[in-house]
Amino acid sequence: MSEHVINSNMVTLVGKILGEKEFSHEIYGEGFYLYTMEIPRLSDSCDYLPLTVSERLLVDVDLKAGSMIKVEGQLRSYNKFVSGNNKLILTIFARDIVITDNEEEIKNPNQICLDGYICKQPIYRETPFGREITDLLVAVNRSYNKSDYIPCIAWGRNARFSSKLEVGDRVRTWGRIQSRQYQKKLQDGAVLNKVAYEVSISKMERVEEE
Repeated sequence: MSEHVINSNMVTLVGKILGEKEFSHEIYGEGFYLYTMEIPRLSDSCDYLPLTVSERLLVDVDLKAGSMIKVEGQLRSYNKFVSGNNKLILTIFARDIVITDNEEEIKNPNQICLDGYICKQPIYRETPFGREITDLLVAVNRSYNKSDYIPCIAWGRNARFSSKLEVGDRVRTWGRIQSRQYQKKLQDGAVLNKVAYEVSISKMERVEEE
């Protein structure tokens, strides 16, 4: 994997493992497992994020409920066919995991840096309380001609800046990964509680192509 591809999608998380692992999938004989990580926010609430771990990493680290860990990896996306529709699924793909209780690391427990391309026209809106928000979809290149499609959300000054971006513009963003609960109304009137994952942008810049 080239250094540029790794550097275009970098995630560092520090948090606690919740519950037991679940088997996710197998590729070329290598098994992958899914965990849930609880990561504190400054606001005293938490984000609950999906973590995909290769069985090869689990040889060196004993992950169990309550373990405090530091993860380095990437935020990846894939399409899953659910109820007749393609659904974009996000997960943190772990490249390195260590058990930690380092107080300094826990002070900034959720960091992501992306370098990618706007692949859908940005959508600017204002909340009922007058907060400015822009929704973005950023395509980040991966090895073997693959790409990850990462939903991002920008606020305030960043929202105004990103609302003027065009499809194909290259951007570099810094922020954190957040989980957000929402409700979806079904045709029969029932309400389904769902969770969305997105990058909340704290800093961003447009990159001029050479």
